[in-house]
Amino acid sequence: MAVAVDDLLADALALVGGLDGSADGSSGEVLGRRRVLLGLSGAPGAGKSTLVDALLAGAAAAGIGAAHVPMDGFHLADAQLRRLGRLGRKGAPDTFDVDGYVALLRRCRDEPDLDVYAPGFERDLEQPIAAALVVPAGVRLVLTEGNHLLLDDRPGARWSQVRPLLDAVWHLELDDAVRRERLVARHIASGKAPDAARAWVADVDEPTARLVRDAAPRADRRITLG
Repeated sequence: MAVAVDDLLADALALVGGLDGSADGSSGEVLGRRRVLLGLSGAPGAGKSTLVDALLAGAAAAGIGAAHVPMDGFHLADAQLRRLGRLGRKGAPDTFDVDGYVALLRRCRDEPDLDVYAPGFERDLEQPIAAALVVPAGVRLVLTEGNHLLLDDRPGARWSQVRPLLDAVWHLELDDAVRRERLVARHIASGKAPDAARAWVADVDEPTARLVRDAAPRADRRITLG
């Protein structure tokens, strides 16, 4: 059964005590002066960023401070992927700056009274953008989403560092046919020809999806999206 976004919002806010009034999202008293980090994992096209947008909007409407740190901000730039010979499989586990992502997650957790700047990812350019986002001082709920949050270590990528830094991870699942069609449409919108978009989904996105699916049992919760 699909879960309603309002229910997910309530559960996310409960992580910082927002439902019972024990914390208002800015005092930090319940958290021992650190932020709560909620991870959203899932295969490419599963709806992670869409759910993040809905949760951020709901938190703002409830007067709870929340911020977003996407894993995609730590894509290696195309210049580096070209140097490493990995540009043709961008999005694979070893095409990210995992150590940089881990360092930022630690700062987000442990420096609640400072603004923490984070890179974003520009889909039109398909490139990371330095310091495009900020986790404002005082915000106590940080949402981070990405394909690889639950992976173990891979050659050249120490993903096992990520999971211990997250207070909870929700794994999102979506019908595979719908998910693949979304991906094809996304790649076409970013400039790929339809045949090239379908080939990329089959050759790059789907191997990633299988890795993500194998890691799903490590999540705290598995959520079916409609």
